[in-house]
Amino acid sequence: MLILSEDDVRQAVSMPEAIEACAAGFAQLSAGEALVPLRAGVEVAKHDGIMLLMPAYLPASDGLGFKVVSPFRHNIERYNIPTIHAAVMIVESATGRPQALMGGTFLTALRTGAGSGVATRYMARPESRVLALFGAGAQARTQALAVCCERPIERIWIINRTRERLALLIADLKAFGAPMPSDIRIADSAEQALAEADIICCATAATQPLFADELVRPGTHINAVGAFKPTMCEVPGETIARARVLVDQYHGAWAESGELIQARANGLISENHVVAEIGEVVNGNVVGRTSHQEISFFKSVGNAVQDVAVGQIVVAKARARGLGVEVRL
Repeated sequence: MLILSEDDVRQAVSMPEAIEACAAGFAQLSAGEALVPLRAGVEVAKHDGIMLLMPAYLPASDGLGFKVVSPFRHNIERYNIPTIHAAVMIVESATGRPQALMGGTFLTALRTGAGSGVATRYMARPESRVLALFGAGAQARTQALAVCCERPIERIWIINRTRERLALLIADLKAFGAPMPSDIRIADSAEQALAEADIICCATAATQPLFADELVRPGTHINAVGAFKPTMCEVPGETIARARVLVDQYHGAWAESGELIQARANGLISENHVVAEIGEVVNGNVVGRTSHQEISFFKSVGNAVQDVAVGQIVVAKARARGLGVEVRL
């Protein structure tokens, strides 16, 4: 079995490759081809964390595997380690033999960003130039990179509740080089950033909306990936009510998305308000945007097809480049 470290995963696959892999995975999911049980979770209330198990099988690409991911909210402040840790195992579909085990923390951020990249490709206005980014963690980095891979972003505004991590984030973003712009600014408020934002990315652990509905301009596209529990929420229900809404998967979104669940509970939307899964757009069955003035909203709680689809690419690229260590179990 091939063992791949986080650094191996970083070297093995690029964001454009991850976006293409996620698009293919979403397409299989929405076509009813992928087998993806709703993820199982074990709450670790004592430490304000949760462990999630996410398996998937993608018959068209013959990808089989699972991810164990553990978001623990206080890791940064208590232990100075990332909020999310994960591991991904890719299994040989013909035999069930474990094929590769890889660090999944970066892969989780990569595939989550790639999912927003897919949504941005199909939902954001082609002329989008300004990104407003909420959050300063690992997810924020890949959200920004994915959007910049899909749209010619000229300026990024970053909004975060504390400023301690912003300098590091800005340095990391600028270190990417093209297609990341050099104009990256810290916003004093959501009002300042959203006054010119064409695209908004939300990658936080917020339990209350990050901005007021009236700040969202017509034509804006929103990617929201941080809230993955019914008690979490990044985007106002009023914004969702006036937006064209797409999700990664119906079942997962209505089971776990705090934004959608709370908006429905408050009578702002019904389940019919969700237009489609993003895979339906990839497959050409639905359009992502219907007008220049339309607000579009993509909600992702994360899906195992992304992990397996990207994980497959990682294994193939890693073996081609001699990355990782082969071990006998």
